Amino acid sequence: MAEQEKKLDRRFTLAHREAWIGVGLVLFNFIWWFGFAYGLGSAPVEEYSYILGMPAWFFYSCVVGSILMMVLVAVIVKSFFKEVPFEAEEEEERV
Repeated sequence: MAEQEKKLDRRFTLAHREAWIGVGLVLFNFIWWFGFAYGLGSAPVEEYSYILGMPAWFFYSCVVGSILMMVLVAVIVKSFFKEVPFEAEEEEERV
């Protein structure tokens, strides 16, 4: 019984770590978006610069930020996330 609890704890520990990585990604995305949207977008409209017909603040915060986050999430999930069985029985079979 105690050994089974250790296995469950290991799964929860892994899930906890992955949840914190997800929170970090969300915070990074928000800081990126906020920084470019309000950093470059706070100037008067006459002073805006444009990229591909879009204001630079919108291009960097929304277009580049979305592409960056998609790549970053894919790399982090491939590198740091591990597949964890939902059933305790599957875990026992592997050992």
